[in-house]
Amino acid sequence: MPVETPDTEVLVEDATATRVGTPWRVILYDDDIHTFEEVILQLMKAVGCTPEQGYKHALTVHTQGKDCVYEGDFEDCFRVQGVLREIQLVTEIEG
Repeated sequence: MPVETPDTEVLVEDATATRVGTPWRVILYDDDIHTFEEVILQLMKAVGCTPEQGYKHALTVHTQGKDCVYEGDFEDCFRVQGVLREIQLVTEIEG
């Protein structure tokens, strides 16, 4: 006797569709090489922040080990990461 299989609908989540609406982030990590001044100046150059905002990011990186310093489209994050890496800052893009 043949076994009947019930009608089922399989839902497959499209990973690319999920990532489209997800903002990308540039994460800056702490190191023992760069001074606060170097980090602040490079952040100002990379993301256009004020010295005060740059200091806040640098302090967070120093005390917590990392900080999200930029959020936006992947292309913009890639550009920001490139500027930060000009002085060998350790960064990562998350999405």
